[in-house]
Amino acid sequence: MVVYLVQMEALVSALPYAEIILSVLLVVGIVLQQRGATLGGAFGGDNFASTFYKRRGAEKFLFNATIAIAVILILTAIANFLLAGS
Repeated sequence: MVVYLVQMEALVSALPYAEIILSVLLVVGIVLQQRGATLGGAFGGDNFASTFYKRRGAEKFLFNATIAIAVILILTAIANFLLAGS
């Protein structure tokens, strides 16, 4: 029982650092995807965003990795909230 409590304390103390690392990775992944965006496109003035666009290769991998990092970050935040409260 003591080993379990020590492991839980280690997990609770490591979760905030994992959240920081995941959030930085998420920001980097999002910024890398914004290569062709213009300021007009951010406010709806760009017609390029309205056309269908198929991701291939590294761009598809980066897109999927960004989604995975976002899901892991949300799960880590939920785990941190639940474990820190107990």
